[in-house]
Amino acid sequence: MQKKNYVELVKNIEILLKSARKTILKSVNLTLIRTYWEVGEEIVQFEQKNKERAEYGSRLLNKLSEDLRLKCGRGFSKSNVYLMRLFYLKYKKFQTVSGKLSGSHYVELLVIDEDSTRSFYEKQCLRENWSIRELQRQKKSLLFERLAFKKNKKEVSALVNKGKIEEKEEDIVKDPYILEFLGLPEKYTERQLEQKIIENLQKFLLELGKGFTFVSRQYRITLNNTHFYVDLVFYHRILKCFVLIDLKLNKVNHTDIGQMNMYLNYFKEEINTKEDSAPVGIILSTEKDSLFIKYALGGISNKLFVSKYKVYLPKKEELEKEIGKMIN
Repeated sequence: MQKKNYVELVKNIEILLKSARKTILKSVNLTLIRTYWEVGEEIVQFEQKNKERAEYGSRLLNKLSEDLRLKCGRGFSKSNVYLMRLFYLKYKKFQTVSGKLSGSHYVELLVIDEDSTRSFYEKQCLRENWSIRELQRQKKSLLFERLAFKKNKKEVSALVNKGKIEEKEEDIVKDPYILEFLGLPEKYTERQLEQKIIENLQKFLLELGKGFTFVSRQYRITLNNTHFYVDLVFYHRILKCFVLIDLKLNKVNHTDIGQMNMYLNYFKEEINTKEDSAPVGIILSTEKDSLFIKYALGGISNKLFVSKYKVYLPKKEELEKEIGKMIN
């Protein structure tokens, strides 16, 4: 009993110390962020008073960086001083700055020119607890542009102000999906694609978005002694529904859509419990004929979607032009 009590004592102290360290780190982080913001405020107020514009290549920032490094040590390169100034300009009220994000998060956010795009990524960092690396990856994969593509102005505004919120089935679907992290060769099979997704499951889940949990691969459905296999099955914790994914290398045809519709009907009848919402089906392919898909999906009551996937990072120009029309 004494030994058991002692072990519990050690465990309780360990919990207290870990909690204290987290609190200290949060406090230090918030203090650093506030300090960077206040440095930026000082620079901008000096500019306004002396009618001097401190652009990146200005003499003021060069001189300031040089003197601060001599007096205060590392951390005051010209680029850092410029970012501190920019920090204040983009967040005029410190109350709008979140202490939950690190200074490194804000460095990544500040280099985004568009205020609307920056706001979206900031909201997503907070909602999904992105690491710096994940934020960098989502920026490169143009997540905002992909989600905003084909949305109306009101829907794009909601993305900017709230981030990506999963309220209905359509909210969990992207088009296209970016799978550059799979590292696939130039030519590959559906089996290789599936295997690479399983090997990089954590990254694939991040690409799918918040709320997905992995259930199974090659999920077998048997009807009258005939076996069918769903490539990937997930469960969405927020919408409380199964999400079935089929992978295709080429253009989707009516057979693929009919087969997925059958899978969804089977899950509704045989797998779903009373607590589950209707399942969602997503067919991922390298090509998508929108007109064909429109007519092929007509009359289908199940939540069935067809999306493209790319195994390389997209060019910003591919989406930027269309997004600009919606925001402006």
